[in-house]
Amino acid sequence: MRIRVCHLYPDVLNLYGDRGNLLVFQRRAQWRGIEVDVDQILLGDQGDIDSYDFIFIGGGADSRRTLVLKNLEKIAPYLIDAVEKGVVLLAVGLGFQLLGRYIKAEDGSVIPGAGVFDAYTEMDDSRSVGDILLETTADLQEELKKAGNNDITTLIGFENHSGHTYLSEEGKPLGKVIKGKGNNGEDRTEGAHYKNAFGTFLHGPLLAKNPHFADLLLAKSLSPQEEIALKPLDDRFEILAHNTMKKRLL
Repeated sequence: MRIRVCHLYPDVLNLYGDRGNLLVFQRRAQWRGIEVDVDQILLGDQGDIDSYDFIFIGGGADSRRTLVLKNLEKIAPYLIDAVEKGVVLLAVGLGFQLLGRYIKAEDGSVIPGAGVFDAYTEMDDSRSVGDILLETTADLQEELKKAGNNDITTLIGFENHSGHTYLSEEGKPLGKVIKGKGNNGEDRTEGAHYKNAFGTFLHGPLLAKNPHFADLLLAKSLSPQEEIALKPLDDRFEILAHNTMKKRLL
């Protein structure tokens, strides 16, 4: 078995160890005898998004958002089409904000986003920083239990983002904030979830702290439309780390 991964704009979007998400994804696949090929699409490249099983875009400095959005305009229709077909996507931090409907800048100007998620962001001088804990939405909990071969349905990470992100009427969150700010610090939502696409503000990197979520993405990348049982791994230390941090935040 082989998975093709696309890493979008690692030359400008790679803050807070976000590249570690792909390292974790790749290693957990290799431990199961699954090969993972990672291609990088750099700023200005024209890539064939349709040929991938998993697409990843990380976080970056706010100063990069206009530059990246200009490049995203070229591939946004292909990203949307890939997600509609069931391709797995993970967007973290600024990458998540860029894939929403739009970003309203500090000066009031509105910059269209890629439109993958039914969400929008309003920038200001506020900042959400610190450890964060969330309970995933009910429709994801059973999937996480099966993929991770355990009963963990929470996610932990470190958030560091400016502005406020809101889900529109059709938008679904990744989870409900137990500790931390989340999307906007007001409605306790965190991230977004649409089909096999996931957006979040959890850095850390996210998949190192949440192996059950890594395995969910891995299983979906292998078979987007069907449930697939992954060979269990010895995650004693990963689970201990997750639960220790969870106890600290409760």
